[in-house]
Order: sequence, then C-alpha cells, then structure tokens
Amino acid sequence: MSKPISQTVIIADADTDYLDWASRHLAAPTIEIITTTRADEALTLFTEKNADLLISDLELLPFDGLELIKRIRQNFPNSVVLLTGNLSSTNTVIEATRMGAYDVLKKESVSFDLRPTVEHALQAAEQMRLAADEQLAPNPQPVSSDLIIGNSPAMQDVFKLIGRVAQADAPVLITGESGCGKEVVANALHQYSRRAGKDYIAINCAAIPANLLESELFGHEKGSFTGAVKQRIGRFEQCDEGTLFLDEIGDLPAEVQSKLLRVLQSGEFSRIGSNDTITSKVRIIAATNKNLEREVEANLFREDLFYRLNVVRIHIPPLRQRLEDVSILAEHFLNKISAHNQGRRLQLSPEALSHLEHYDWPGNVRELENTLQSACVLATGNVLMPKDIPLGAVPRRASSPNPPAETTLAQAAKAFLQAASQEDLAPLALAERELIRQTLEQQNQHLAQSAEILAITPATLKKRIAAFDLALPTENP
Repeated sequence: MSKPISQTVIIADADTDYLDWASRHLAAPTIEIITTTRADEALTLFTEKNADLLISDLELLPFDGLELIKRIRQNFPNSVVLLTGNLSSTNTVIEATRMGAYDVLKKESVSFDLRPTVEHALQAAEQMRLAADEQLAPNPQPVSSDLIIGNSPAMQDVFKLIGRVAQADAPVLITGESGCGKEVVANALHQYSRRAGKDYIAINCAAIPANLLESELFGHEKGSFTGAVKQRIGRFEQCDEGTLFLDEIGDLPAEVQSKLLRVLQSGEFSRIGSNDTITSKVRIIAATNKNLEREVEANLFREDLFYRLNVVRIHIPPLRQRLEDVSILAEHFLNKISAHNQGRRLQLSPEALSHLEHYDWPGNVRELENTLQSACVLATGNVLMPKDIPLGAVPRRASSPNPPAETTLAQAAKAFLQAASQEDLAPLALAERELIRQTLEQQNQHLAQSAEILAITPATLKKRIAAFDLALPTENP
C-alpha cells in the first residue's frame, strides 16, 4: 500500500502556547506541522520545505505577518497563506487579502474556524500545485487610512471581497439599505484598484432628472436639444480609464438603461445629437437599495442590464445586524468631528455607548454619524452621556425585554446541546448548520436572499454550505 501524500504546514507565531495548541488541533497523519516564532525562520522553512500552507500571526519579528506574506508571494505566487491576529485595522484585512492571503482570521475565532479553514486551504494548495497557474497581480499604492470601518464578521467578509475583486475590471454591484456605506465601499474598490491614480466620479441616478441624466452620462452636441447652447462632455468620456460609480442604479430611466447596456457590452457610446462613436474604458461600480431581481420581475429594470452589472455582488449588512461595529464606528466619527473642530475631543461614557449599541439604527451608519455630530453640538462637557444623544423614534431593544423570546432562545440552546451530543459536530457548528438549513428552506433555496438574511455574502454562504455538506442551491445568486 502506498504512503498517503503528506502536506506541510508552517505555523509562525510568537506565542509558544498557541503554537503547541495549533499543532495538536491540526494534527493529522497526512500533515507535517512545523512551528516557529520568527518571520525570517518561517520564510526560510517555507522555501526549504516547499510548504503547502503558511499560517502566520500578524505580530512577528523581525518583520510582521503582512511583510512575510509579501515576501512569500513574491517568490511563490501560488502559495497559500493564512493570516491570524488581533485585527483592529480595516486596512490590515484588505491589504492581506490584496497581497494574496487565502483568508484572514481574528485570533479570538481560531478555535472554531481554524480547522475547517485549514482543510479548505490545503485543498486549494493541492489544486494550485496541480494547475500550476501563476497569477501575478500589480501592486497599487495603499491608501493612507482606513476607508471603511468594522470589526464584525459580516464586515470582515466585505473587506476580504474588496481585496479579491478590487484588481479586476469587472462590474461590481453593491447592495444594501440606504445609509449603510455603499459609496464608501465603492471608493475603497477604486482606491485599491489599478485605476487608483485615475478619475473616480460618483453619480446619483435618482438625483438627476430623467431628461438630463443621459446628457450627464454621455454628453451632448451643441443644439442637440432645447437649452444645449454648447457641447458637453459626459461622465463616461471624462472618466476614461477611471472608475464611474452609479449610485441608486435601480432608479435609472428605461431609455438610459439601453444605452448603458451598450457601453457595458462594447465600451462604445455616442453623445446626444452626434453620430460619432466614442470608446471609453471605464470600470462601472453600481449600487442600489432596491431588490433588482424584483425590479426585473416587474419589468422595471432590464434583465440583460442586471446580469451585466451583477458580475460581482457585495452586500453591505445594515448596522442593526452588526451592532458590534457601533463602538469602533463611534470612535472613528468622534475623531473625525474632533479634527474638524480643531480641538475639543469628546468621548462616550460607558452608559452612552450602551445606549448606542441597543438602538436599531434604521438610518444605518449615516444616522450614527449624524447623531454623534448632533450630540457633540449639544453636549456641555467632554464626555457624552445618554441624555446628550438624540435618538429617533425606533424603540431601543434593551428598553423592552421580551421574556417569552428569551425563554425560547434558552430552550433552543438546551436542545442544540442535547442534539450536539449525538452528532459529530460542536454545539456552535450544529446551530450554524441548522440556521443555514432553515433559512435556505424558508427562502425557497434562494442563495442571495438567504445570504442577506444571514448578513453574510453569497460566497461565504456557499463556503458554509459546502463545509456542512448541505445541498447547494442551483439558483444563480
């Protein structure tokens, strides 16, 4: 009998206790695990062993985990690397993913996520070795500060997706409720792309009258219609080689939809009143708070245009589904307000922070920023108290406890613990699997809708479905 194929995993971490735990946690007959506490030794070991996977902590000496990823990927473009650490910066997640990290795990979640992530990573490493398909990506200048903020798992998935798709030229459709940060994500996609040095132009399709929007986008010739007193260069022409962000794309008039479709198909258009064809190499990023699938079903949005725009979709979860981000967002906005005011630095009292974290934020991140701006104006001291924070009419969740729901949750937890003792899954994994299964069932196996309810991306949902060996819906998300 032939020996099983062995795969080599290098684990680099300054914490020797963690190295010991990870070695035992990942131990398998087909895996050789080598540990080190230094980044330079990890680089040498990876090269000498031709390793299949590197698991690196962010905080290492004599250089950090990001630099280690950079050096390894420069020499081994197909290498598979996982980054772990206390990831407080959005830039860290985006930078690591942009450099080619297979995944980025927060240190507090490794006990649950490490093993399944490593299993998938080793499968990917084997496939890449067989394919030997090198994909070298350009290295644009990084932005100097965080563009988007969030520590929640849902936003970590968004950051990873930005890192993966920013380098491509494919259209991106950003969905989410009003005020959740769609334009900020669009700007991040541009800043991390090869087009970062070119123009970035944002157009709100709902804010421009229908009779002027076509001229705004494509331009017009002098005398082409009443009021056209001179030639106008449209945004597509201005933004050649750059990025054009079309916000509220669901409100695009029907007559403009057909012309936009032509640009997406051929890169060509004509100014109003002209027969000359103009070519523009613009990357399109669109955003909407509408359900475009339903708009297509209602014949309010062209189906062919929808599929042209929906090449990559990034869904931004509402703030009420990621309340753990409220504190870091609040700190960011207070710093921003302080810099604008050139002096007075306000901070939140623990009671005020709790006040914010138990509000449902129907206006999302935009409402949080506006609320803090108002609080800073109204506050009489340097510490914001609950009385200083004017919240809207939506009831605070903590102010109206619901004992029956709490009892139901407690009963469900006990049921999962009992079921887990009979299954080959940890209680949390069993709960996640059942929640995914029930959600897919309630949404008639609709992947995109289920992902939206679960506040994760369709790609992440596909991974979890595969990890739990559930049936993958055949419907296109």
